Amino acid sequence: MARAEAARRSTNPVTPDLQKITALAVHLAGRRIGIINRLAGDRHLFSFEQDYIDDARRPTLSLSFKGRHGGLVDTVKPTRLRLPTFFANLLPEGHLRTYLAALAEIKPERDFALLAALGADLPGAVGVTPTDDVDMTGRVRGDDGVDDRRRRQHMLRFSLAGVQLKFSAVNEAKGGLTIPTDGLGGSWIVKLPSTQYPAVPENEFAMLALARSVGITVPSTRLVDIGAIHGLPEEAARLSGKALAVERFDRSPDGRRIHMEDFAQVFGQYPDDKYDRRSYANIASVLAAETSEHGVEEFVRRLVFSVLIGNADMHLKNWSLLYPDGRTPVLSPAYDFVATIAYIPNDQLALGFGESRSLDDITRDQIRRFADTAHLAVRPLARLVSETTERTLDAWNRLPEKSLLPSSTRTLIDRHIKTTAANVRRAFP
Repeated sequence: MARAEAARRSTNPVTPDLQKITALAVHLAGRRIGIINRLAGDRHLFSFEQDYIDDARRPTLSLSFKGRHGGLVDTVKPTRLRLPTFFANLLPEGHLRTYLAALAEIKPERDFALLAALGADLPGAVGVTPTDDVDMTGRVRGDDGVDDRRRRQHMLRFSLAGVQLKFSAVNEAKGGLTIPTDGLGGSWIVKLPSTQYPAVPENEFAMLALARSVGITVPSTRLVDIGAIHGLPEEAARLSGKALAVERFDRSPDGRRIHMEDFAQVFGQYPDDKYDRRSYANIASVLAAETSEHGVEEFVRRLVFSVLIGNADMHLKNWSLLYPDGRTPVLSPAYDFVATIAYIPNDQLALGFGESRSLDDITRDQIRRFADTAHLAVRPLARLVSETTERTLDAWNRLPEKSLLPSSTRTLIDRHIKTTAANVRRAFP
């Protein structure tokens, strides 16, 4: 009987605990604002609470719910299998998603069950809790399944959205990092080294330091020995080398959650479409309409910087809005700056930039097309291109952090920055 039960559980796509969850309450900064109902036929329906709809000073969940005249779009179409796009983008992707789904004993495509399991520590100020009699670990209250509880607590440590294996961690006074036992409350993100590409944490650490030198707003970062990180699962603890610790900008020093959303959420696109259907000019248009002029300038500066360092992976999910006051968006600090050209030669930009995806140069025609699409003035953009190019080249030549990179990686990045800068100088003398 025990063997039959184990076999049944290993083939069951959804654990009995998660099967009992039929509705998820959605909280924003601690306030319940809506509910996601799981309906028959694998359909899901999100609806706002009436008091949220009626509140003229309501906190912003997403610009995707903003109507043409500024009001709230409070009617959301049901979705099948997948959750509505805003909530789908809160979940991990790729191998990390597959890994988590296996721990939860659910199919990877089951957004609802995965959100139910991970909803206590999501990006931004959103929290999701079952309305059924199930606790945050997905375990029915009163059930003494200790092993299930521990497995789900272990799983919650992986709850941040993204492809790379990331952990929410607490900074220790002695300089180390601890992965919280229950997966909650971390103010740092720990990004482990890649098993495929060398020195990715060192690469990102150096590129963020370079961005900081250029004047781009980035979070605090540290390189940490894997051995100094306490609480890693066994398979991760066996890795060697350094991990990158990045201070979370969606958490305040006192632990308050600061809301944020990425541009896949803004545009209402699923994570699978983060490279498609939109361009960098579309992001600039939103920033021009919703933030200050400084937000647009900072965005263009980061975009030029990404071309110069050979960062091809700045897709929709790698640009975000932050809501410090809960209602008004600003461009978030920059993140995920990696010189991908060191690993994927001849790669191209993730999105179109003035009808080009080239990482080799930036042309005047390209800037003109970008400006026309985003309804921006050309001359200030051209000045930003030149200014950012000179700052980046000068900062790279003086950057002490580049010594952390393997010589072959450093040489490839050096060559790309200098060649691209020379091309930009010719186009913008």
